[in-house]
Amino acid sequence: MAKKIHSDQRYLIGLVNNDTVVINEIYKNCSGKIKSWINFNNGSDDDAADIFQEGLMDVYRQAKYKSLELTCPFEPFILLICKRKWLNEIKKRAILPVTNNEDDLLHIGEDTFANADYLESQEQQSQLFLKVFEKLGERCKEIITWSMRGEAQEKVAETLGVTYGYLRKKKSECMASLIMMVKANKIEE
Repeated sequence: MAKKIHSDQRYLIGLVNNDTVVINEIYKNCSGKIKSWINFNNGSDDDAADIFQEGLMDVYRQAKYKSLELTCPFEPFILLICKRKWLNEIKKRAILPVTNNEDDLLHIGEDTFANADYLESQEQQSQLFLKVFEKLGERCKEIITWSMRGEAQEKVAETLGVTYGYLRKKKSECMASLIMMVKANKIEE
């Protein structure tokens, strides 16, 4: 049975044809999420821009030279590619063996589409997290944001002008509030 081509195939066509409207739409819809994910996973804004650009180039090459046909939404697909690229980059920087080469990253199989579906559900969870996060007090948002950057907690405490003990206690309280609010929102839905 032939697989049904997803309507997001238009993004691949737009990339191949260098359609600036479609390419701008891709950047608008996807780059921020990739940037957030890479920042959350110890990367910089420059890292995110590089990974996103590399991911788009890989998709472009697959679409142009290997007739890639999209059977899932484009956004979770590009997020998956960039996520795998970033994880490989982290491994390279840690001087660990890289598990995937470029062809492995773009091997289109059922597991790729299952991963795309998984990423879509992760995206929904992220949206819920962000919605709830915005309801927290300013100090809690500040502490959680700084703590998620991956820096040593002592340095975070110093940056925020608080003691290490206070930071740990307050962070724990803020995370407990956040988790409680997320659970309450999931029940409401």
